[in-house]
Amino acid sequence: MRRRTLLASAAGFGAATAAFSGSTGLGPAGLGTARAANDDAPVPGGGGGSVAPVDVNLVLAVDVSRSIDEDEARLQREGYRNAIVSPQVVEAIKAGTLGAIGLAYVEWGGIEYQRTVLPWFRIDGEERAMQWAEMLAQAPRVSLSWTSISGGIDHSRRLLGESPWEAMRRVIDVSGDGVNNSGPPAEEARDRAVAEGITINGLPIMNDRPSFGRLPPVPLDDYYRESVIGGPGAFVIVAEDFESFGIAVKRKLIREIAGHGTGPAGSASG
Repeated sequence: MRRRTLLASAAGFGAATAAFSGSTGLGPAGLGTARAANDDAPVPGGGGGSVAPVDVNLVLAVDVSRSIDEDEARLQREGYRNAIVSPQVVEAIKAGTLGAIGLAYVEWGGIEYQRTVLPWFRIDGEERAMQWAEMLAQAPRVSLSWTSISGGIDHSRRLLGESPWEAMRRVIDVSGDGVNNSGPPAEEARDRAVAEGITINGLPIMNDRPSFGRLPPVPLDDYYRESVIGGPGAFVIVAEDFESFGIAVKRKLIREIAGHGTGPAGSASG
């Protein structure tokens, strides 16, 4: 049954991807890899082929497991789209030392499913932020069962290694409404990323609906603090529900872009 579900989802995604590729100009290869959808910016005073660095390379790693219904998925995407174009986030980007960030958007479900929805995209102001938000609005979405935070982190870690820009900081932003229940333990993936100098921040969504008939063994925000986040200045900001998700996302992005982690990993929360 699970195999048939995966095959049906894959078929639906293939059709949706074709439509998305035609409307955005991003081909299927651009969706599945970390190929940058941007104009390479030369370093001022640098060599001919060099590319300007960014303040932070940031991967948004978003849970799309079956515990998240269509309305909640819409609120998630709207939250990210509205946050990235908000004046406060755009100002935080421009106020950085280099005035630019690299951004990629990943969706993950069980251990068998991680997908780079939007490959690396350089944002240095309002126009680029608007372009990114429009691409996310048009991107197809697939929902699959189970929750593999470890798979999402490992995919995001590899994606950071493929960014076309050097960055002062590398961050994975994990959001979801459940604990790891597929694949290796989340702690193992977290530790691999932290060993490479990556910071993982968390945005747990306090969904009170059981996942596959089971409630989390511990409060989800505590689980994220203990098992998901890690690295210098890592922090958790809690979304009390999907309706408040957009507000939490904006607060989190401002903090990540500005690099204002507080205290050792796991000590800060919002």
